[in-house]
Amino acid sequence: MKNDIRKKLGKEWLFCDGGFGTLLQESGLKGGEMPESWNIKRPGDVAAIHSAYIEAGSNIICTNTFGANALKHPDDLKDVVEAGVALAMGARDEHDNRSDSVYVALDIGPTGRLLAPMGDLPFGKAVDIFGEVARIGEEAGADLIFIETMSDSYEAKAAVLGAKENTSLPVFVTVTFDSKGKLLTGGTVESVTAMLEGLGVDAIGVNCGLGPDQMIPIVRKFAACASVPVIVDPNAGLPRTENMTTVYDIDADGFSDTMAEIARMGVQVLGGCCGTTPEHIRKTIDKVSKLPFIPNTAKQVTVVSSFSRAVEIGTRPVIIGERINPTGKKKFKEALRNNDIEYILNEGLNQEAAGADILDVNVGLPEIDETAMMETVIGQLQSITALPLQIDTSDINALERGMRLYNGKPMINSVNGKKESIEAVMPLVAKYGGVLIALPLDEDGIPDTAAGRIAVAKKIYEAAEQYGIPHKDIVIDGLAMTISADSHFAVTTLDTIRSIRDELHGHSVLGVSNISFGLPQRQLINSYFLTMAMQNGLSAAIINPVNETMMAAYRSFLALMDMDPNCGGFIKAYGLTTEVNIAGTVNKGAVQSGGSMGGRSDADGGGAGGSSVHMTPGEAIERGLTEAAREATVAELGSSEPMELINKELIPALDRVGRGFEAGTIYLPQLLMSAEAAKACFAVVKDSMKSTESAVKGRIIVATVKGDIHDIGKNIVKVMLENYGYDVIDLGKDVAPETIVDAAIDGDVHLIGLSALMTTTVASMEQTIKLLRQKKPDAKVVVGGAVMTAECAEQIGADAYAKDAMATVRYADSIFVTN
Repeated sequence: MKNDIRKKLGKEWLFCDGGFGTLLQESGLKGGEMPESWNIKRPGDVAAIHSAYIEAGSNIICTNTFGANALKHPDDLKDVVEAGVALAMGARDEHDNRSDSVYVALDIGPTGRLLAPMGDLPFGKAVDIFGEVARIGEEAGADLIFIETMSDSYEAKAAVLGAKENTSLPVFVTVTFDSKGKLLTGGTVESVTAMLEGLGVDAIGVNCGLGPDQMIPIVRKFAACASVPVIVDPNAGLPRTENMTTVYDIDADGFSDTMAEIARMGVQVLGGCCGTTPEHIRKTIDKVSKLPFIPNTAKQVTVVSSFSRAVEIGTRPVIIGERINPTGKKKFKEALRNNDIEYILNEGLNQEAAGADILDVNVGLPEIDETAMMETVIGQLQSITALPLQIDTSDINALERGMRLYNGKPMINSVNGKKESIEAVMPLVAKYGGVLIALPLDEDGIPDTAAGRIAVAKKIYEAAEQYGIPHKDIVIDGLAMTISADSHFAVTTLDTIRSIRDELHGHSVLGVSNISFGLPQRQLINSYFLTMAMQNGLSAAIINPVNETMMAAYRSFLALMDMDPNCGGFIKAYGLTTEVNIAGTVNKGAVQSGGSMGGRSDADGGGAGGSSVHMTPGEAIERGLTEAAREATVAELGSSEPMELINKELIPALDRVGRGFEAGTIYLPQLLMSAEAAKACFAVVKDSMKSTESAVKGRIIVATVKGDIHDIGKNIVKVMLENYGYDVIDLGKDVAPETIVDAAIDGDVHLIGLSALMTTTVASMEQTIKLLRQKKPDAKVVVGGAVMTAECAEQIGADAYAKDAMATVRYADSIFVTN
C-alpha cells in the first residue's frame, strides 16, 4: 500500500504538475468546451498530459476535475470525477519506477458563484457541493484533495469543510492573490493562513493569477507566517493572445530560475499553473532538487482573523469591544427582542471607529433563538466591518453555528477547567480553529490566589494539547472581580496576569469593567486598573472603546511604553484637541478618525456607545446600513429635491466608498453592502419622481463569455453600475458572441462589458469583440476577469481593461458622462 503523502510532506521536496487547460487547448479544446468533459470524450489526451508530467518528475498530479461540481456538471458529475481519477491513476501505473512517489490529487476549483451574503450561494450549499466531489474522488482512489485558485476565503473554508467532513484525505489549499497581495474579497496572506491552519489543512499556498516574479512578495509572507508546508504554483508569466490562443511570456528557463529562488525562501512544494508545461516543471525540478531542503517551522504567533484582517495578540495590548452584549444594556436587549439588526451593526461600527481591534459578539437572551441570532449577526457584521470577531456564548449550539459560518479565525469566549466545559468547547476549536479564552476556574470554583489560577490554567493547556490545540491559541483570563466585594481581588488578578506572562509564557485577557461593580465613578477605577494590568503584561482588554476615559488610558500607555511609533496614534486621536479633563472627556476641538467624542455614562460603567439616531443617507451608505439608508432618504426627501439628493448625498457617498475600495481601505463585502444601501436609497428616490428617465446615464450590456460560467465579477460590476445610474442589461454567463451582438444591436447599446475567468475562454472574448466590430462598430468594449490584463485586453481588441468594478464605473462615466 502506498505511503500517505503526509509522511513526506514538509520533510523533502515535493513537486506538483503544471498547467492543464492550456495543454488541452493545444490538443484541440475549443473555447467554451468544458475541460473536464475530455475525461470521457478524449481520455487519451488527458492521460497523455498526466504521463508527460510524471515523466518530468512531478510527485503530485492533479486530476482534470477543476470545474467538476454539481453546478457545472449536474448530470454527469460522478462519471466525470471517477474518470478523471482513473486517468491519473492509470498514468501513474504505467510508470512503475515512479508509482510509489506519485500522488493523485483530486483537483477542486471554485464554483464560480459568490457566497451569501455577498452573493446568492448559501454557505451550507457550497459545503455540500464540495463535499460531494470530495466523496466521489476518495471513493475513486484519490490520494489527496487539492483545492486551488480560491479568490474568496469563505469559499475556501466551504471547500475545506466539504473535504474534511466527507473524506479522510489530506487537504492542500492554494489561493489566488492580485498584484497587491489581496484576494478578490480582500483577504491577505496572514488572514488566510490563520483561517486555513485553524481548519487543519495540511499545506497552504498560492497559485495562478501571477507569474513567479510577481509572487515573490507573497511567498515571503507565507514563509514568514505559515506553520504548515507552503505550496507555490505560479503561471508562466502574464497571458496574451496569439491567433485566438492564450500564450504566456516566461519560458522554462526563466520560470525555473525564479522557482529556484522561491524554493530558497522556505517553500516545500513547487509546481506551475496556467501556461506552464512539462518542460517548465522538468527544469524547475532539476534546479530545485539540487538545493538544500528547508523544512517549515511552527510559528509561535497568536492570530485572530476576519475575512481580510489579521490581528496578532502579543505585540501590543489588543482592544476587544464589549458593546455587542446585552448584559446591563436595556436598549441592546430591546434590539435583540425586536430583531433590530441595524442597531447591533451600528454598535459594531461605532466601536471600530473608536479604535477596537476585535468585536465581542454576545446575543444571548432567554426569550430569543440565540443560535439563529448568532448566525444573523455574525453574517451581517462581517459584511460591514473588517474587524475580527469574538464569539461569546455559553450555548454550545450557538457557538458551533457561529464558528462554522465565521469567515476567518475567531476568538472564542470561553472555556474553563471543568471537564464538561472542555469536552463541549475544545472539539469545536479543534475542528474550526480559533483563539480560545480560558477561565482559570474548575469544579472547585475560582481559586483565591494567583498560584491556584495558574495551576488551573496549566490543566487547560494540557487538555488543549490533547485536542491538538496549540499553546499559542489559548488566552488565559485573569478573572477580574469587583473590589467592592473584596479589596484584594485586583491584586490577585494583577498577580495572575503577570504570572501568565512570566511563568506560562502565555497571553492574557481581562473583562476590565468587572473590577468596579458597585462603586461610584467606575470609569476612573476601570481606566487605572487597565493601565496597571497592561503594565503587568495584559495581552487583550475587553472594554468599551467608545468610552474616552478607557481609550485615553490605553493610548497613553502605548505612547509611554514605546508601542506607538513616534506617538502617531496618540497624535492622531488628540492632535486637534485643546484639553482633556481627568475623566477623559474631550472638552474642545475634535478627535480625528480613530478617536471618539466621548459621551454619557450608562449603567454598566462602560460609557457611551449607542447607535446614531439621525443619520444622513450618505452616512448610511458608507456604513452599509440598508434600512437606515432607506429611512434617511425618506426623511431627506421632505426638504430636498430628488436629483439634488442624488447628486449631493448618494453619488458622493458611493464615490467615497469607491475610492476606499480602490485604495484598499474598504473591501468587497463592505463595497457590496454600501451598494445595497445605495440601491435602497435610489429606490426611494425613484418612487418619488414622476419620471426616472432623467436619472439614467446610459445602457450597458454585461455578460460572461461563451464557455465560462463564472459570474462573480460580472455580478459585482452590475451592482455598481446600477448604483451609479446605469441601466444594465445582464445577459448572464456562458453567452455566445452572436447573442451579445444581437442584444447590442436590438437595444442600440454603446458599451458592452465582457468577463472571463478561465484562460480557455479568452478566445471566446476575442471572437465576441471581432463580431461586435463587424456588426456594431460604434459600441465600446470593456473587459475584465481573473485572466485578463491591460496588455491582453489590447491584444484582443478591447477598448479598455477594468481591473475591478469601480474601474468599470469610471470607464462608463468617461463614455457617457464626459461625452
